[in-house]
Amino acid sequence: MNVLLAQPRGFCAGVARAIEIAERAIEMYGAPVYVFHEIVHNGHVVGDLAARGAVFVEDIADIPEGAVTVFSAHGVSTAVVESARARGLKVIDATCPLVTKVHLQAQRYSQRGYTIVVVGHAEHEEVDGTRGSVNGPVQVVGTLEEIAALPMSRDEPVAYVTQTTLSMNDTRELIAALEERYPDIVGPGLEDICYATMNRQRAVQQLARRVDLIIVVGAHNSSNSNRLQEVAADSGVPAWLVEDEREVQPIWLEGVRSVGITAGASTPEYLVRRVYEKLTELGAASVRELPGLAETVRFRLPDSLSQAG
Repeated sequence: MNVLLAQPRGFCAGVARAIEIAERAIEMYGAPVYVFHEIVHNGHVVGDLAARGAVFVEDIADIPEGAVTVFSAHGVSTAVVESARARGLKVIDATCPLVTKVHLQAQRYSQRGYTIVVVGHAEHEEVDGTRGSVNGPVQVVGTLEEIAALPMSRDEPVAYVTQTTLSMNDTRELIAALEERYPDIVGPGLEDICYATMNRQRAVQQLARRVDLIIVVGAHNSSNSNRLQEVAADSGVPAWLVEDEREVQPIWLEGVRSVGITAGASTPEYLVRRVYEKLTELGAASVRELPGLAETVRFRLPDSLSQAG
């Protein structure tokens, strides 16, 4: 059995930036530093930061007044920003710049009188933040059925934006359905899906042509990790999503000659290493990284932290 590693995989620039923001905030201000929501969707990353002094909360009201507070990479609503200001919190915003771009798009469309349709998963923090950044009417759709049930008439002005971590193929289908229902709809096409999401999905499609099984390393609540599993399965290859090496099941490997590994954009590389080391213990003869796109994108830290290091 051989193991092939997808390239690119793992951390994207937005995730790396968010984690660095949390780390530097702890260094500069000392513990505790409060983080609104998981900084990124990975329990190992969250646990590592908690051990250093980060305190993760789901309600702004749980943060002491005036405390140093980091907003997660997924972005927040205007109401959360206002609540933080009212409590006198010292906020450091780790929102991914690509998510901020979607917020600004939605706000511009809304100011021009459009009803906004957010294509994405209603329960996801990113979608909650995007929806809550708009003052006008907003609808969220994630299925063809939800598009069919939209209350706007065919001739109302409608615009859409999308969650950044969706499947390209699924999003393309949903956008086509919106365009059929609302011929004058405006929106960014697939441009809102982040570069890292698209790169990882394309790498998985290429990986699927060369392996009998794909293991995606990522959190079960990570949207982009779940989409990688779906893309692999849609490519005709059995695919499993694991948080770490402890979830790898030997029965998956019966009759398998080649295993592909990729990782979601919130997954640290050490978890990938643990998974392929586990496969080596289970009989893998070699581990090799496939050639692929080398990502060079890097996002600036907030000015308040740039002096740290």
